[in-house]
Amino acid sequence: MSNFYTLDDHDLNGKRVLLRVDLNVPFIDGKVSDTTRIQRVAPTIKELSNKGAIVLLLAHFGRPNGQVVAEMSLEPVAPITSKIIGKDVTFIATDWHDDAVSTATKNAKAGDVFLLENTRFHAGETKNDTDLAKKMAALGDIYVNDAFSAAHRAHVSTVGIAKLLPSAAGRAMQQELEALNKALGKPQHPVIAVVGGAKVSSKLDLLGNLVEKVDALVIGGGMANTFLAALNQPVGKSLCEYDLTDTALEIMGKANDANCEILLPLDVATAKEFKQHADSQNIPVADVADDDMILDIGSRAITALKTKFDAAKTVVWNGPMGAFEIEPFDIGTNQVALHVAKLTKTGQLTSVAGGGDTVAALNKSGAAQDFSYISTAGGAFLEWLEGKELPGVEALNK
Repeated sequence: MSNFYTLDDHDLNGKRVLLRVDLNVPFIDGKVSDTTRIQRVAPTIKELSNKGAIVLLLAHFGRPNGQVVAEMSLEPVAPITSKIIGKDVTFIATDWHDDAVSTATKNAKAGDVFLLENTRFHAGETKNDTDLAKKMAALGDIYVNDAFSAAHRAHVSTVGIAKLLPSAAGRAMQQELEALNKALGKPQHPVIAVVGGAKVSSKLDLLGNLVEKVDALVIGGGMANTFLAALNQPVGKSLCEYDLTDTALEIMGKANDANCEILLPLDVATAKEFKQHADSQNIPVADVADDDMILDIGSRAITALKTKFDAAKTVVWNGPMGAFEIEPFDIGTNQVALHVAKLTKTGQLTSVAGGGDTVAALNKSGAAQDFSYISTAGGAFLEWLEGKELPGVEALNK
């Protein structure tokens, strides 16, 4: 049983539901270039509407810093949301101090859906202001949070209202929390974490938390170079944080104490320059020359990782193995990800992934569709991996 309420725990018919969603979608030349975030919350909006609720959508857009910024209005998002959910979505412009919402929704019928203006147009939103929370809460009977991606923020629309109204997790939030619990909360062992990306410095808390929780930690991407350098291995002119080699040794010591195996590449793909289709060679780490750049893991490393995953029950993935954006340095990420996807598809393991580059890399490799769960949350997913409490999740606890 979960420690938060879901839509199944509330009678929704005729109730006004304040639904926090993430509609912070990218616009290019006035058009939304990616509707993933709207697609994710569409099932919750439709379910609430179908069950007879009057749905009031709360969302932020950009960082207007408490000012009304015309370009950051949510108005253009209303017709797109309407198209995706197959129902009318009425936009209400409000600065939260007027009675625009009450007036506009006075004669609302069961199933109606409204989108309210950018919550961050009010300075009190990001400060979790009590008065603003009361004003917003007064508009509804029930609060539902379906925006895991904003759960690491203690704002009025993520925390303040939740404390004042009966609350629940929406379907996307519920799915995310259940997947994350399966990955690190109460996982099946052996658990392997894959952490890649450019810099160790951006993932220190993450690495420190993971070595305590997983059986093996795969380190890839530019980060691996810092660990290799700490072990006095040559890394040539590769991306490397030499000032963090002592930290890398500390992490390895901590992993050793926690009985967590650290997996670094046995061999690497190198090139003399960072460009598409650069001449590359596959060499043992010990043979890296001064003018070489390590841009991916090598073929022996790929085979070794596949064998490791064959024995795993849970994989948590954050970050690519190499410079996946350019060929041929996407091979490590692609092959390892596809192997994890295959093992997931056959029911051998649970795989959960998240983080901006990770989603892009797994989509590019074609592995994404077979992972158990892919989080699009970015910052919130990382903070969860770091073992931090997320205010928006805490606020939903029973």
